[in-house]
Amino acid sequence: MIATSFLEISAKAYRQNIRYIRKEIGPKPTISAVVKGNAYGHGIAQMVEIAEKAGIRHFSTFSSDEAWMVRQNSTKNSEIMILGMLYEEEMPQLIQAGISFYVFDFERLEKAITISSRIGIPAKIHVEVETGFHRTGFDWEQREKLVQTLQQAKDQVILEGLCTHYAGAESVSNFVRVKNQISVYYDFKNYLSEHNLFFRKYHTACSAATLIFPETIMDMVRIGIAGYGFWPTKETYFAKLKDLPKSNKNPLKRLISWKSQVMSIKKVKMGEFVGYGNSFMALQNMTLAIVPVGYGHGYSRLLSNSGQVLIGGAYCQVVGTVTMNAIAVDMTKVKNIKVGDEVVLIGNQKNKEITVASFSESTQQVNYELLTRLPQDIPRRIIP
Repeated sequence: MIATSFLEISAKAYRQNIRYIRKEIGPKPTISAVVKGNAYGHGIAQMVEIAEKAGIRHFSTFSSDEAWMVRQNSTKNSEIMILGMLYEEEMPQLIQAGISFYVFDFERLEKAITISSRIGIPAKIHVEVETGFHRTGFDWEQREKLVQTLQQAKDQVILEGLCTHYAGAESVSNFVRVKNQISVYYDFKNYLSEHNLFFRKYHTACSAATLIFPETIMDMVRIGIAGYGFWPTKETYFAKLKDLPKSNKNPLKRLISWKSQVMSIKKVKMGEFVGYGNSFMALQNMTLAIVPVGYGHGYSRLLSNSGQVLIGGAYCQVVGTVTMNAIAVDMTKVKNIKVGDEVVLIGNQKNKEITVASFSESTQQVNYELLTRLPQDIPRRIIP
């Protein structure tokens, strides 16, 4: 079975990104590769293979289903940490498998303690504290009960980590807020230490915090978007620009390319409308390439009459409405193109490039959103 398009994932680019991040954080902190959202659209199975070959031995997932996918594809017995959702009925399996998970309320913490007591295996937990993000985490007012609960459960839980999440470390507008969060986190850390509660890993840093706030690096960093070769925001990049060598102003290399092919070639006369409705009228005689990718494959309908692809090393604009399964692109000025020729939706062709950022600017999406919307059924090929 051959799909209408495919994704190429560059292992070489990932190795480069990990080298850069390692240079930033030093030799000691653990790098946890965040593979939530199907590894930011890159594919969990593919990224576990690539990351383990690059030396990664710790993975972060949002949910338990993702954690099991990591476990299924790991060949190095890597550590796995669940940041978000899991179900009580699978807690015994997770604990038996040694998969660690966040606890951010007493309900989950007490369930973990009860199940651990029943099966005779301590649960590996990461205690998440609320520092100002206001999504999940124990509040400062709950600290006394938290201490009491953890002290009483010393045989049922392994204090794997003390963690929090920052509310927008990628934007200078959140600078004061993030600094306050760092301060609150240390208040929690010191309070728990004073009550003889110590953790194997203290970790707070996402990609942006790792790059912008070195004081957040601690024992482990949770690297998501940067591992895939994207700066969290333009602000993050500009903040680091002064530290980058002139010979390499962008040390992060994108892993992902999205490719298809010309399905059909169509001649359109001046004055004819292209596709559904009348959103595009040919102002001259045109040659169109029909490409078998549409919004059903993650190519946004918002790219109608504005998106671009690469054919024959030239930029070709999408004309007419993006349909469920196809787009039409203007290749009037490109010569010697035939059915079956390569079409690049994201990536390089000859000396031209279509970036994910260019999609984001056209569709009001951020890199994260566009990547994670790439359907899981698009084949993903690892490129060494």
